[in-house]
Amino acid sequence: MMTAARPGDTGLAGPGELDRYPYANGANAANAPGVDRAERVPPVWDGSEADMGRVGRRNAGSRGRGLHGQLVQQLGQMIVSGDLGADRPLVPEEIGQRFEVSRTVVRESLRVLEAKGLVSARPNVGTRVRPVSDWNLLDPDIIEWRAYGPQRDDQRRELCELRWTIEPLAARLAAGHGREDIQQRLADMVEIMGHSAAQGDTVTFGRADAEFHTLLLSLAGNRMLEHLSGIVTSALHVSGGPSGGCERPVETSVGQHMRIVDAIGSGDATAAESAMRQLLAAHGEAGGQGSGTPVDHVVPAPREH
Repeated sequence: MMTAARPGDTGLAGPGELDRYPYANGANAANAPGVDRAERVPPVWDGSEADMGRVGRRNAGSRGRGLHGQLVQQLGQMIVSGDLGADRPLVPEEIGQRFEVSRTVVRESLRVLEAKGLVSARPNVGTRVRPVSDWNLLDPDIIEWRAYGPQRDDQRRELCELRWTIEPLAARLAAGHGREDIQQRLADMVEIMGHSAAQGDTVTFGRADAEFHTLLLSLAGNRMLEHLSGIVTSALHVSGGPSGGCERPVETSVGQHMRIVDAIGSGDATAAESAMRQLLAAHGEAGGQGSGTPVDHVVPAPREH
């Protein structure tokens, strides 16, 4: 059985401390066509993972998914945090003994880390930690590991700046595409956000928020922008809500999201872009943290690799 790093070796979380984002499930409520928005029953999550879209799958079922995922998580955090510095050799036998896992688990975990640019394996040299310049900084795992480690302030600032580049353009482009099905889904997400905000359900609010931004990028009609949706979702997870160390501006945020939907529905590209900039500005003001960011966050749960 794999264990966390021995006390005194690193600042890694211990067993049972890697859990995060326990999503609540609710009953699905259908909305009849032609019903006024104010009179409709707010749609809610039905527990179907398909409704989460293409990204952001951090449901309770993914937590602690196998020794392989846990080892990737542990080693990835150690590398990103600097506990394992650049050019540090990684000896599979030592890793297996320390974490009490098989050679196969170690080998597959190192392959995942190599794909992320964190380590390199060469004949007659072995496996070594690579410098930051070689990391895939757009990888969702690395984004989260950086956001919950010593580089958290830089990571969150960089994510905010990247969103300012991506999302206003996506909103502008989305206004030129008459995809009524996706526009309706965007409106549904806003209704879910409003309903969950009234209920104090920040978990469901966060899920709907992530799905909203994923749908918006898909509506832009630019596949390269859509490919960046995982970055935006990761940014929302690490910068908003109680788990990110700040309170999300819930009531204001719902109205701002709806203004984006209305602008897209009317085909007003300028208004859609402006509304998105206002949303990002409000989120940035509420989420500004600087050096005072709490450091005792629970790190993300391992994904299935």
